[in-house]
Amino acid sequence: MRSLRTVAITVVFVLSIPSLPAAQTKTERRGEFYFSWGYNTEWFTRSNVHVSQPELQNNYSFRNIKGNDHRGWDEGLLKKDITIPQYNYRLGYFFDREKGLAFEINFDHTKFIFTDNQQAHIKGVLHGRAVDSSILFSDFNGFYYYLNNGANFLLFNLVKRWTIHQSKTNSVFRLDFLGKAGLGPVIPHVENSFFGDKNKPHFQLGGWNVGAEGALKATFFERIYLEFCNKLDYARYSNLKIYKGTARQAFATYELILNLGINFPLGRSIPIQ
Repeated sequence: MRSLRTVAITVVFVLSIPSLPAAQTKTERRGEFYFSWGYNTEWFTRSNVHVSQPELQNNYSFRNIKGNDHRGWDEGLLKKDITIPQYNYRLGYFFDREKGLAFEINFDHTKFIFTDNQQAHIKGVLHGRAVDSSILFSDFNGFYYYLNNGANFLLFNLVKRWTIHQSKTNSVFRLDFLGKAGLGPVIPHVENSFFGDKNKPHFQLGGWNVGAEGALKATFFERIYLEFCNKLDYARYSNLKIYKGTARQAFATYELILNLGINFPLGRSIPIQ
């Protein structure tokens, strides 16, 4: 009886001790990876294409040429491979979340095509003779010039983020403005025919480009986001392979881009003091 009484007293004593509050924690973000995929449309400045074919005694330029894109995503996007239309992706890392600074790999699969059935001014030397005239630049006339598997701008960007709006519950909605700028190589797919002489289509490193981009980024529940971008790019293409020679060209581009992305915040839980 005495032992049972001792146990009962002990239990009452333990239960009477006030419980300690549960330890509280918060998540401290160290950085943030992100990836997005989307599609684009663009407009190009007029440009000159210089053609050099020493074996054929050709050294001439097509002047003030008009080019157009080929969006593809407006021609049954869900019925074709997702990499056939003019797509783009972004892969980046916010290394300073407080200041909103990031590094980004920025790739645009853009398509540049000589607009068909235009009168092209040609000037220079053709088959060893001076030429300064116009020709009908048309597939039916033995002429085409495609960077149709891509003019392909690759940029290595620095990114700065400014927050425009953030909901009281931080993870629900956030609206940011992003400024981006960088430089990198162009990786065109070259396919052309001049005076009926066709090249062998291929990808190549073909020059360089610089670009600047402004974007509105709407983030939902901290993870998923939509990004609408306006971009300016200037690209110089050189040593593009053509039949028995090379070509060079430079043009500026204005792009509209819409991306769907996902964030991968990095962090750890720490006690609140």
